Amino acid sequence: MAEPPSGGSGKAPPDRPRSSRGGRRSRIRALGPGLVSGAADTDPTTVATMVVVGSTTTYGLAWLTLLMMPAIAVVQILATRVGVLARRDLQQAVRDGYGRLLGALLLTSILAVNVVTIAADLSAGAAALGILTGTPSPWLVPAFGAALVVLLVIGKYDEVERVLKWMMLILLLYGAAVVLAHPDWTAVARGSLVPSARLNSDHLAGALAIFGTTLTSYMYVWQTVEQVEGPPQAGELKAREFDGVAGAVFATVIFWSILVSSGATLGVHNQHPNSAQEAAQALRPVAGPLASTLFSLGLLASAIIATPIIAATGGYVTAAAMGWRRGLSRSLRQAPGFYAVIIAQTALGAALGMSGIPPIRLLFLASVVAGIATPIGLILLVLVAANPRLVAGQQIHRGLLTAGWAITIMVSLAALVYLAQQLHLIPL
Repeated sequence: MAEPPSGGSGKAPPDRPRSSRGGRRSRIRALGPGLVSGAADTDPTTVATMVVVGSTTTYGLAWLTLLMMPAIAVVQILATRVGVLARRDLQQAVRDGYGRLLGALLLTSILAVNVVTIAADLSAGAAALGILTGTPSPWLVPAFGAALVVLLVIGKYDEVERVLKWMMLILLLYGAAVVLAHPDWTAVARGSLVPSARLNSDHLAGALAIFGTTLTSYMYVWQTVEQVEGPPQAGELKAREFDGVAGAVFATVIFWSILVSSGATLGVHNQHPNSAQEAAQALRPVAGPLASTLFSLGLLASAIIATPIIAATGGYVTAAAMGWRRGLSRSLRQAPGFYAVIIAQTALGAALGMSGIPPIRLLFLASVVAGIATPIGLILLVLVAANPRLVAGQQIHRGLLTAGWAITIMVSLAALVYLAQQLHLIPL
């Protein structure tokens, strides 16, 4: 990968108009990075969050899950513009445009979330392996982490992306799980289409966790990285933005499917799982053994997709902050610092994952932590996307900018309300 420019004045190719047929071809060719980012957004943290929310609120927050589709799409479009027009990832753009202090703030917020999320995702992936093979073992956690690190170290960027594209197809199994769960479709429609807000701890914590797990920083930072690793051809900005929207749609369908299937099985029976094993086993008597197997396969696929991306994102942002060479297209010898961060994050995550904290609670905690840290990254993403000096002089559309700030304010308010609850400043 060519190094991103060190300044903020680099020019990107203008987004030239194309014919409708050429535009369709361009969109098809560009599909991939955004879909992978969307698939990574359905990591085991998200799976656990939707399971917990479904088990505690049934379908009460299904509407919020669907509402996240346009929010994720806006964030993905902003991230795509940053990567394509600025020709650098978000960390590099923040450092170049706003200085080392804000760059360090972004770096800290990302790494703090990454380690907890990697721990949760490794635990979930190992638990899924244990369910499928019938041989649960705590040593599956470091073994699973080591295998994913090997994928990143020996694989080139395009090879890693190819593996992740195939794995994301397995996530569609969650759609089958909805049918097998036999939900009350009238109640599902009401919960999905009629917004309702309850100021109790379950709904507020669930809302914050949904914000955190669906708009987590590694998703949009990775989206900017992908535009630099696989630079678009001239005129492909719109195609790349379409790819980001496609990823948002894909992710939201998976979110909704998990929440509804969990609400239909765990929620209506008032069951609250404490581990991935418990969640899968709880599905077995009410939805059948096939639903349990599908849940486990989806959980494993989500861990395989997301964990390498989260670890690689930490490597990118740290290397950008430190001025190191970086990129999955480089070898271990060419970018030792970059790979050292990837290995260190995974090792710390594996150690935390073996600490004995129930995996499903660790996953939900990771979502809440992400919900508190996410506003930092979102603020900086919108600032960079709206800065003509950083995005080759191209002005952002006023509607897109307004939507970006509205999403940032919404997530920030949710985080503040949750913190106020935990500090007993407002009643639970």
